[in-house]
Amino acid sequence: MHAIGSCAILSIVKNSGKRDKTFGEEKGTLGHDVDELFQLPLAEFIGARNALAARLKQIGRANDATLVKTLAKPSVSAWTVNQLYWNHREAFDSLLKAGQRFHQATSGRAGKATDMRESLDARREALSHLADLATTLLQDAGHNPSLDMIRRVTTTLEAISANADGPTLGRLSQDVDPPGFESLASFVPGAATIKKTKEPVQTPAALRDARKLEETRQARIAAAKSSLQTAKKSLAEARARAQSLEAAQKQAEKQLREAEERLKKASAAVEDAKRTVDHASKELESLFRTTD
Repeated sequence: MHAIGSCAILSIVKNSGKRDKTFGEEKGTLGHDVDELFQLPLAEFIGARNALAARLKQIGRANDATLVKTLAKPSVSAWTVNQLYWNHREAFDSLLKAGQRFHQATSGRAGKATDMRESLDARREALSHLADLATTLLQDAGHNPSLDMIRRVTTTLEAISANADGPTLGRLSQDVDPPGFESLASFVPGAATIKKTKEPVQTPAALRDARKLEETRQARIAAAKSSLQTAKKSLAEARARAQSLEAAQKQAEKQLREAEERLKKASAAVEDAKRTVDHASKELESLFRTTD
């Protein structure tokens, strides 16, 4: 894992224009242009970044052009988190709010265990939902939503939910480091009051193991859901093919029946014609005998 690349640069860009109250930066600002850059398909990032830098330089904004030129192309997992932020804001905000509620529940001296459990459950559901959306995003973009890929996405999402004042959302270039021991301990129920009990303190290694188990579980759930979606899609396609073949079979059977009816009529017409020919032949023979 790595911390977000170009943090200082993105921080400068972030403050280059007024933040729109509803979505992204104000149009016409450098921040808005950079927002649009990070919303593009990954394969278009470098070309669009260079074009933006060239345009800025052409209109006399050399400093801005240099700034844009240094923006790093996101990794696939970081790009996926960016797309979740830009295209699924409601689900993304649900994760952030769940993290905030948990921190609020644990920051007070009288933090209730019920509030902590509810906020943790909400955070877990938000992560699961975002993992599903990430799987679909990766598949639609032609990337492989592997177990490791989904794990990296969910780890970055966890880190963001644990530190709302961290990287600039929507502009990640690399995966975000998971929270340190102190931040991680804040997500463990009862960690805030562990010093007041006689229970043994959990070691950093134990917390890391617990976190890895949770990451693996979430990634497996996401992979299973991805497989289920693929299976459902295959089932729908198979049903469509079966329906098409059934319709074609019915049409062929109908055409066969019609052909059989036409054959019967043609056979009857042949028999009629044969009888007519026989009758005419007999009459002709009779006339010849009479003439003789």
